[in-house]
Amino acid sequence: MLKRRLNDFRWGVLPVPGRLMAVIFFVFLFVFPLISDARYPLLIVTLACIYAIFAVSWDLLSGYTGQVNFGHALFFGVGAYGSALLYKYLGLPPWATIPLGALIAALAGVVTCLPALRLRGPYLSLLTLAFPLLLSQVARAFPEVTGGYIGIRGLPALAASPIGRYYVCLIVMIVSVLIMWKLTDAGSKNVRTGLIFHAIREDEITARATGINTIRYKILAFAIGGFFGGIAGGLFGHLLRTVGLGVFAISLSFQAIIWVVFGGIVSIYGPVIGVFVLYPLVELMQGTAIGEYRNLIMAVIVILILCFMPEGIAVRIRDKIERQCPRCKLSNAAWRRECRACSASLRHVADG
Repeated sequence: MLKRRLNDFRWGVLPVPGRLMAVIFFVFLFVFPLISDARYPLLIVTLACIYAIFAVSWDLLSGYTGQVNFGHALFFGVGAYGSALLYKYLGLPPWATIPLGALIAALAGVVTCLPALRLRGPYLSLLTLAFPLLLSQVARAFPEVTGGYIGIRGLPALAASPIGRYYVCLIVMIVSVLIMWKLTDAGSKNVRTGLIFHAIREDEITARATGINTIRYKILAFAIGGFFGGIAGGLFGHLLRTVGLGVFAISLSFQAIIWVVFGGIVSIYGPVIGVFVLYPLVELMQGTAIGEYRNLIMAVIVILILCFMPEGIAVRIRDKIERQCPRCKLSNAAWRRECRACSASLRHVADG
């Protein structure tokens, strides 16, 4: 088994620049605490891991199925408050409250989807925008339960040390991203949800005509997106050890959209790159001379990306360093002239 995995790594990862860069990136994340033991940079990267889960969950729902959600902070907030309330009233530890809070967020995804099944386009987006606003008002209305404006404080930490908390969030992020990547992989032989999600996004009427139960899969997409959004919210609450009304902020939903658009929509790895580039950049701007203009700078960056790289910066880089064989559809390094598997010519691919 080990020999087989090593062969898969040798022939399936090392020759493909994009996959090799992904491996290097994750290796860097694992050794980052050894490079910098300062608490603030470690906290920034830890939060980036959490936001990466959140951004990828938005991409799974809105990018792959076309159900554009402007209120994705609902799932983040439900997961955060759900895990906090489970600790407050039942005394459960984080390893139990976070997945249970995520299940509550998945249920919220199903509830959100039901009235949205008859809506498409901007009407669906506006409806989803209303849900986090509604939940934030509910949280304000019952301060004896939710803590009101103060929120719920004193949550147990994910681990005893900052480095331990970092590795918890990193490992959960990697596992979550891999699961969502598998669920959206249209070429998977075992999991067919990715192919169906693509079909719904491209033409829902045609997908329904071919016998696909689009309602079932749209509900599934909302539930999965809600679950992993809830995982991110639960991690966030236990990392900061407090949960407040800010977890329902509309700005959080739009931040996820910005991260996904910057990195590359419908790509899974694009949102991860978007978060790890933009979020630390914004945080580093604080306390500097240009800190008060950071929102303006981010807006300009997004406009430039939409104008000149609408597919996203990560996808653009991948297209520059990789080529797909026209015969066997295998990915190759851009500087190769022949496919590494079937020896088909790649020159006309470069010309195209």
